[in-house]
Order: sequence, then C-alpha cells, then structure tokens
Amino acid sequence: MYRYAVADVFTEKALQGNPVAVYLDARGLDGMTMQRVAREMNLSETVFVLPAEADGDVRVRIFTPVNELLFAGHPTLGAAVVLGETHRGDVLLMETGMGTVPFSLRREDTRVTGATMTQPVPEWSPYPETDILLTALGITASTVPVEVYRNGPRHVYIGLSSTAELSALRPDLLALAEHPDMAANCFAPWDGQWRARMFSPAYGVAEDAATGSAAGPFAVHLARHGLAEWGADIIIHQGVEMGRHSVMRARAFPGPDTVDRVEVWGSAVVVARGELDLSRV
Repeated sequence: MYRYAVADVFTEKALQGNPVAVYLDARGLDGMTMQRVAREMNLSETVFVLPAEADGDVRVRIFTPVNELLFAGHPTLGAAVVLGETHRGDVLLMETGMGTVPFSLRREDTRVTGATMTQPVPEWSPYPETDILLTALGITASTVPVEVYRNGPRHVYIGLSSTAELSALRPDLLALAEHPDMAANCFAPWDGQWRARMFSPAYGVAEDAATGSAAGPFAVHLARHGLAEWGADIIIHQGVEMGRHSVMRARAFPGPDTVDRVEVWGSAVVVARGELDLSRV
C-alpha cells in the first residue's frame, strides 16, 4: 500500500486552486510505474517522495499524466505543505531535477498553511515560433515580446491587453500540441494585479489552474519589460475560467549581471488522504 494525500494548492479554500497528489513514501516504485500512477490520478501533476540523496531533507519526482518534469511549482509547494505536517523545523529542503529547492513553511498553530519557495533562476530567449504560436492561440499579437523561460519546464509568455481578451481565448489544442516541451502562459493586467491562463497539451494539461513554476519567471518577465519593479511582490490569479481560482505571489531580485533570486509563495489545503493498492499490477 502506498499512502498519499491530495492538496489544493495556491488557495486557502478546499476545492479551489490546483490539486496535487503526494505519495508520501514512493520507495519500491520505478519511473514507469510512477508514470502509470500519475495517469491513474489524472491530475496535472503527481509527486512521489523519496529519501534524500544529496543535501535535502527529501527527494521528489514529479509526473504529469504523460511525462516527468524536472521541476514544477504547485506540486512541490503542495508536497511541502503535506510533508510539513511531520517535518520538524520551518525550512524544508527538497531535492528536484533542477537542484535542491528550499521551502520556508508557514504555520498557524500546529497546521502548515503555506510555503515560500526559492525557485531555480530561469534562462530566457526569444521564442522562435511566435507567429505559429499566436495563430494556435487565436490571437494576432502580444503586448510584449514573446519569450521562452526555462526553470525546468519551458514557459512562453504572451501578453493580452485585457482580462476580457484573456477569458475569451479558445486555443487550438491540437495545434498547440505541435509545440513540444512548452507551456503557453497568457496574461493580462487586472486592477493592479495579474490574471493568467496556461495551456500545455504537450505536457498533458489542456489548461492548468495554477502554474507555480511559471509564476517566478513571470515576475522576471514583467520586470525585464518594465511592467513591474524588480523586487516588488506581484499577485497572479489563475484558474478563474476553470472555476478553480488560484492566487500565486512572486518576486524577482536582480543581480549584477542577471537575476539573483526568484521567490514564489502561496497557501495550500489538504483535502483528501488515501492508499494505493498495487498488489494486482
């Protein structure tokens, strides 16, 4: 039996935010089986917790229904909140495929309610197939240059002028799936904050309710193009059109030559616990 918990991430309310399944002790499962379990759970991501191998408290592997990710935001934050129930201390070090990610746990009384992660600093470049991507999204232009950032997943950012345009998007998912290893993150300003939608059929996710790995690079993208100040807190609302309202917070700090640090934080709520029986596999 493999015990797991499900947490709704980037929300303070059950049945909002983005759910993730966290398998608390995945020893004995190989990668192929983890992938099959993730397909069985049919969530945007499933996390498998393993003993640490380097400088962390734990090691994790992260799977979408169709592939493994080196790093992802909402699954690791959700895992940090779940593991915080038994972890002693306010800092949890999590080994990922992009290195060890520290989480500062937020506690209220005895319950862990959220966490702040220091994400891998992304690399970025112009997206080479901008025109084809815009056509797949059903739009003709972006308000800022279309660029791709990599902090594990590859996130492409497309700016729209209003939330009405954002909500009206009806992308061609088959055409988007022709863009491999990429998530299309569309955003628009919203009363001093930001709204976002993420589409990634290439990662097995038609639309995502909260994309934590995209929140950090988004803060970098905004600062680089003069839409936010370096070091300022930005608030991102995602999943609104899906009925899964999520709230992510992020900030990016500049260094002498490039970005020095990227932080993302939010809340999570554990909503389910169970056991997986693989005795008949």
